[in-house]
Amino acid sequence: MLLSHGGELSRATGPVARWTVEQVRALAPDDASRGAGSKLGAAGPWSGSGCDPSGAVWGLCEGGGRAPYRTVADTTGPAYTCSCPSRKSPCKHALGLLLLWASGESALPVGEVPDWAGAWLTERRERAEGKADQRAAGGAPAAGPADPEAARRRAERRAERITGGAQELEERLADLLRGGLAAAGQPGYAFWEETAARMVDAQAPGLAARVRELGAVPASGPGWPVRLLEECAMLHLLDSAWLGVDRLPGPLAATVRTRVGLTVPAEGPPVRDAWLVLAQYDIPDGRIVTRRIWLYGRETGRTALLLSFGAAGRSPGLALPVGTTLDAGLTFHPGTGRLRAELEGPAGAAEPGGTPPPGGTVAEAVGVYGAALREDPWLDAWPVTLREVIPVPSGDGWQLRDAADGAALPLAPAALSRPGLWKLAALSGGLPVTVFGECGHRGFDPYAAWPAEGGDDPASGPVPLI
Repeated sequence: MLLSHGGELSRATGPVARWTVEQVRALAPDDASRGAGSKLGAAGPWSGSGCDPSGAVWGLCEGGGRAPYRTVADTTGPAYTCSCPSRKSPCKHALGLLLLWASGESALPVGEVPDWAGAWLTERRERAEGKADQRAAGGAPAAGPADPEAARRRAERRAERITGGAQELEERLADLLRGGLAAAGQPGYAFWEETAARMVDAQAPGLAARVRELGAVPASGPGWPVRLLEECAMLHLLDSAWLGVDRLPGPLAATVRTRVGLTVPAEGPPVRDAWLVLAQYDIPDGRIVTRRIWLYGRETGRTALLLSFGAAGRSPGLALPVGTTLDAGLTFHPGTGRLRAELEGPAGAAEPGGTPPPGGTVAEAVGVYGAALREDPWLDAWPVTLREVIPVPSGDGWQLRDAADGAALPLAPAALSRPGLWKLAALSGGLPVTVFGECGHRGFDPYAAWPAEGGDDPASGPVPLI
């Protein structure tokens, strides 16, 4: 079964550098895969394994059947294939093989690619080169005949359904406020789920998601009525913006369309840069898993967000090792923030290592988030890099304190229950560190960190915290 992502990368022009163990572990689609892959990261279950300078890694892994599983990885993608029945990408066998490869040059011998692995590698790389040649010639794969008029009518019908849903949501919010918020705190209160279902029927998944979030506010502790009123006000603002979207400036209108759940395609020429992979993590949402990958452009100084999706138990296809640097082009989606982007080929091999982004102070991070809020009032958080901060306990939580002026940001509640918090504390050891994450109204959510000056080499890449 083929397990690879859609962003095809070009053949490496020189020897591919070996990844670190942490970078391989960051590729795991979930904790169970990470644990199972770690158990296969030793030479014991493997035979016929090897690697070559072009970035190919292969091996035969003992399994439950008579025949071993055939596992191949192309680290220039990265992409993976395995004969096991797993639907995860990468599967535990691919993770184990890459962990074995990352453990040192003596773990896997350099040799000639066997026929059973070479067939898949050749087909994958020829396909990538074919796409690159087509783009260089200014062409694109033919998508078949399109009917612009039919597409326009479909878009109009969906916009009408969303408008109807927004109007109904306004009426429901008015009824809720007219009757008082006390009923919203009753156990088993079904208002939110019913309202969310109505927004799904109206083809407005963004509105549905926000309504479901409101349902959790009454259980969030003391002061919930104030927070619920604030969130209802933000939802009312989004409704009103959609109902008047034709009168909004272009970037804000694109943001509103995205917030209600419409897909706004990427546009404009690709931005070519050496992109450092800062973080990768998955967010389950019912039957869909969303993978978020944060990148930083060395030359442009831009931060970018790649999204990929997996459905019905399948892992999202796109996977990039945290801490590697990728020479690639990104096409950005319109909107006020212009963070979300699409990976465009061809791209160079992902090379390990990279120093952190320049970063700023705690005060500057709060200022950046405030400026972003002026452009997008529904923004929960904004990506920032904090320089020279120290993680310290604070009451029932933790905070990141600026080593220079003592200003501090509390860590977001979501970060307090993750193992990454203890990784961050251990990496710091009471000394300043550089941390990348999202700064928002709930606090700072750390995703990756680099050691303090004088510690381990920051150029070796970040330590994933999520």
